[in-house]
Amino acid sequence: MTNERIDRAVACFDGGHLCSQAICRCFGEEFGLTPEMAIRLSTGFGSGMSRTDQVCGAVSGGVIVLGLAFGSSDPSDRAARERTYTAVQEYVAGFTKVHGSISCTELLGYNLGNPAEAEAARVQGVCSRICPGLIQTAARLLEEHLADPDRVDERSE
Repeated sequence: MTNERIDRAVACFDGGHLCSQAICRCFGEEFGLTPEMAIRLSTGFGSGMSRTDQVCGAVSGGVIVLGLAFGSSDPSDRAARERTYTAVQEYVAGFTKVHGSISCTELLGYNLGNPAEAEAARVQGVCSRICPGLIQTAARLLEEHLADPDRVDERSE
C-alpha cells in the first residue's frame, strides 16, 4: 500500500483545507470528482459537521468516498446499498478502534460550536496537533478498503 494519498491528504489539511475536504479531494478524483467539486461537496462536513458537535470531518469525508466507491445511482440496487453500509460500518469501527470515537468534540476535547471552546482550541493548537493523525487514520482505512480485491470485485458487479 502506498502512503502517497495519505501524505497528500495531510498536506492538503496543512495547506488550509478542512479535514473532510482533505480526504474527499485526495480520494474523490479516483471516482471522477474534480478537486474543486470534492472541496465544495465536503465543505459542510468539516469541524464536526459545521461545528455542530458531530462526526469528525475526516470520517465524514471517508463516508463520501465509500459512497462513491460502493454506492449506486440506481435506487433499486439494494446490493450496492448493503455493500456501502457494510463498508461504512467497518470503516467507522476501524476508526473508533484506533481513536475511541468518531465525535469531533470527543476527539479534540473541545466543542468547536462553542465560541469559547473553539478559541481555546485555536490558542492551544489542538487541530493542528490532533487532526493530522485523524486524517492519516481515515486515509489509511480508505486505502485498505479500496485496495481489498474482494471489495473491488464487488464494485464492478
